[in-house]
Amino acid sequence: MSRFSISTPEGTRDLLFASCRALRQTENAIRDALETRGYSEIITPVVEYFDVFAQANPALDQEQMLKIVDKSGRICVARPDNTTPIARIAATHLDGSTLPVRLYYSQKVFRSVAAGHGHKGEFLQIGAELIGADGLEADKDILSAAFGALTGTGADNFRIELGHSEIYKALIEELGVDGGTAEQIRRLIENKSFAALGDALSPYGERPAARALRAMPQLFGGMEVLDEVESLTGNVRVLGAVSYLRRLYRALDEAGYGDQIMIDLGLVHEMDYYTGVMFRGYIGGAGAAILSGGRYNALCAKFGRDLPAGGFGIDVESVAESLAGAQCTAAETRRDSVRIALTKGRLEKKTLALLKNAGYDISELEAGSRKLIFTLPDTKIEIVLAKAADVITYVEHGVCDMGVVGKDTIMEKGGSFYEMVDLGFGKCRFALATKKGKDVYGGYKTPVIATKYPAVTRAFFARKNMDVETIKIEGSVELAPLLELADAIVDIVETGTTLKENGLEVIEDVAPISARVIVNLASAKMKKAAIQQVIAELESGLDN
Repeated sequence: MSRFSISTPEGTRDLLFASCRALRQTENAIRDALETRGYSEIITPVVEYFDVFAQANPALDQEQMLKIVDKSGRICVARPDNTTPIARIAATHLDGSTLPVRLYYSQKVFRSVAAGHGHKGEFLQIGAELIGADGLEADKDILSAAFGALTGTGADNFRIELGHSEIYKALIEELGVDGGTAEQIRRLIENKSFAALGDALSPYGERPAARALRAMPQLFGGMEVLDEVESLTGNVRVLGAVSYLRRLYRALDEAGYGDQIMIDLGLVHEMDYYTGVMFRGYIGGAGAAILSGGRYNALCAKFGRDLPAGGFGIDVESVAESLAGAQCTAAETRRDSVRIALTKGRLEKKTLALLKNAGYDISELEAGSRKLIFTLPDTKIEIVLAKAADVITYVEHGVCDMGVVGKDTIMEKGGSFYEMVDLGFGKCRFALATKKGKDVYGGYKTPVIATKYPAVTRAFFARKNMDVETIKIEGSVELAPLLELADAIVDIVETGTTLKENGLEVIEDVAPISARVIVNLASAKMKKAAIQQVIAELESGLDN
């Protein structure tokens, strides 16, 4: 029997016994909390027409959808989110006399995931939607439901962060950039890529909008960040959004949720989707956000009826797993520390020197021990040495809070994390090289490019709107053009000596490379003070 006939598809898994009980207990607790607040359940089809989601959010990544073709030839998808179908229902089925209406769902969503990353392609989501109401009381209602749902599970180590879509939109419009540049800046803010964002905004100097945008990734924490953004800009729309967040915080604080609220003005995901307040929730033990929501007043109108709306969705499985892990003493010990994954090999020596310059005792690391996890003396810092790609995996999944890894690995592997510091060492570059005198860009033949980095290569040529054929090489990639296997290579270049000795030359630089500090999404919020202290000490080590 083929193994594919008895295994589960990538991103799916079986749940048995204790895992099922934990999932259902969490699900039922959230259901009870929402029904107590007057939310009524609805169920939507598992399969919807692709057009429903394309119409609601044209920027939605089609590659993440599981597609099906029905017998009439129309493209359908397994439900990739729950809010869009509910907006469709609100626009086509709800009577005006019933508004506002509180709805909730408990059903699975499905995504297509890349192999080998450990991401879930199928998971149970519970969410709530308040349709037909707008303003402060409506946002307080939906956020109170979110707090109540998480509290109802027995969780106490969670936080919900607030942002506002109008802040980024107003600043980027004030800056007056084109759509491509605006999207580049948005992504850099979302990923908290401080150094790269500074480079992208450098042409705009000290214009107030540029200064405020440059600061946005760092504007997360307590209410003090609202004071800071007010000191950076006089933009009326920004100040209006900040004033609204203050009033919303006060309303939630009066309801008893103040200690569990954070502010993150760098929340800039899905800007075409959200129209007002945005929020995400984090819980100890989970490596990513377990709750996401906000106000989306323009969504129902895309289905023919203009209705204000707001809501959220909770990843039930992640909450259940976190609650189960919180009962383990070892997990508690791990969460109290800051665990840093360091890249072995090319960056290892300089990273250890940086730790030493920052004042850490790394004698055990220097002794050549075969241990896999080290605790730095007199600190709550743990060190893990790993291969570069594994550093990203450990940080993305939250088993390590931070990592030091080369930009080359980040570009090739990708992932969900914050890229917070360019350490400046390990400098080299990706470059396109070929035999001297050869024109890779000319002629009608599709170029063949050999590389160890196919994702970087495809992205580079996609920006040029060029079709290329890539061949992955594990060893000396320079051999490929010499053996006439490829027209050119994309590889890491430091001095260029190897290229010259083999009759090859660089014809274009692709991207600069250096060592970067990456931080897990949840750890950045749940352990902000400890992580910022480590980053500050590492930066001081750079100056020594």
